[in-house]
Amino acid sequence: MTQQHDSQSPDSHETDGPEAASVEQQLADQVERLSGELEQLRAQVLLERADLENQRKRLAREVESARRFANERLLAALVPVFDALEAGLANASDTDPLRSGVELTLRELTKATESNGLATLAPAPGDPFNPEQHQAMSIVDVPGVPPGAVAQVFQKGYLLNERLLRPAMVVVAKAD
Repeated sequence: MTQQHDSQSPDSHETDGPEAASVEQQLADQVERLSGELEQLRAQVLLERADLENQRKRLAREVESARRFANERLLAALVPVFDALEAGLANASDTDPLRSGVELTLRELTKATESNGLATLAPAPGDPFNPEQHQAMSIVDVPGVPPGAVAQVFQKGYLLNERLLRPAMVVVAKAD
């Protein structure tokens, strides 16, 4: 009876040796497979975190852009008002009683629009021509103005938070 007990004891590897090795191999394979799945899941979580962070940053940029340019249509509609007020001042005499009212209106309108990001683009004669901000209306030979520079401004341009709203219309000095 003792021999029978010994053959079934856990120390005896003769009868269950190949079977135990097979179970150990299966467990080792399962551990390796689960480790691989765990690594894949970790990589997937990192990718999803990065994607979520990118979406958050993109949304923040879009919100900032929308905030900066929310008034674009309104300010673009006010640009002809500037032109009309400036044309009225150019044609009004210094003794005209309405002149001071038009000047005050233009000053207040300028202050209100500047606080909302609108900037005037008015190159002076001799300033370099910038095709990204200026629209050349003609090219003329002007003594004293370097070639390729602004010779005259027909109409001011405007920038909204450093983005072109309307180019300045200019005359460019003729290159030699």
